[in-house]
Amino acid sequence: MNKRFLLKTTAALALFGTLGAAQAQVTPIKFQLDWRFEGPAALFLTPAAKGYFKDAKLDVTIDAGNGSGGTVTRVASGAYDIGFADMAALMEFHANNADAANKPVAIMMVYNDTPASVMALKKSGIKTPADLNGKKLGAPVFDAGRRAFPIFAKANSVTGVQWTAMDPPLRETMLARGDVDAITGFTFTSLLNLEARGVKAEDVVVLQYPDYGVKLYGNAIIASPKMIKENPAAVKAFLAAFTKGMKDVIGNPAASIQDVKARDGIINVELETRRLKLAIDTVINSPNARAEGFGQINPGRLSLMASQVSDAFNTKSRVNPDAVWNGSFLPTKAELNVLPKK
Repeated sequence: MNKRFLLKTTAALALFGTLGAAQAQVTPIKFQLDWRFEGPAALFLTPAAKGYFKDAKLDVTIDAGNGSGGTVTRVASGAYDIGFADMAALMEFHANNADAANKPVAIMMVYNDTPASVMALKKSGIKTPADLNGKKLGAPVFDAGRRAFPIFAKANSVTGVQWTAMDPPLRETMLARGDVDAITGFTFTSLLNLEARGVKAEDVVVLQYPDYGVKLYGNAIIASPKMIKENPAAVKAFLAAFTKGMKDVIGNPAASIQDVKARDGIINVELETRRLKLAIDTVINSPNARAEGFGQINPGRLSLMASQVSDAFNTKSRVNPDAVWNGSFLPTKAELNVLPKK
């Protein structure tokens, strides 16, 4: 009897040890978005909801953000392991914090083109960049489009612009009221926010930066050097699971919005579905993305952006393009083939 009890106990302990070892292999990852739980957040919430991260032995916690600059800083501080942020904000952090011990690096390009644009009401008479000369523009001081506006202005010989700063929720309201002549912002954010304020899309002029000589990259997945060094397998697994989810999101944006609604029950499902589709069409499945390949970058283009950001942002040191990008964790070319052909 004692012998049988001993065997059962030993077997139970062995099973417990095996389960414990299996659980120990799950890697916790804290992930920070660039913005609120809006349409584009589905890019990350859908692979989480479908269990792709879990299947990859990752326990991913996804938090909303309040701007790319904050995301970069929080990943640098160690508060988050991985994040989603504008490439220009990442470059600026590198160039202004040369002595920082934990400078994040971009590991996958998601928005192959900057979503930034200048938007004006048609009744203002603004039709081209030249019409912005001497006009009053509005945007939050940290807005990516406002920060990069000197690059847009140089490419299009725009001068004499006066800036008005405001909190993000007031940007579109001030344009609709006529308090400013134009605004900068992400196309898929501001255009739909204007509609929510009673402005019809056909009454808005949209000057998208990529259409006017500004070849900046947009948002990328960034990771802390600590995460990369201590758990490179988890970083690789994260990107593989995310890429698998991207195919689902692009294939059925409407279904993916339900994963966003699960995180924020008060979202306007129709509006956020349109926002997600607009993001996919303008910056994810763009001609540049199809030419370079989803998730990847063109080294020459990245070097040009590094130089432009150094000048436009007046950084303390020049941006080193080799220091901000690490493409060694990307999935295979076959796995990255998620973009439908136009």
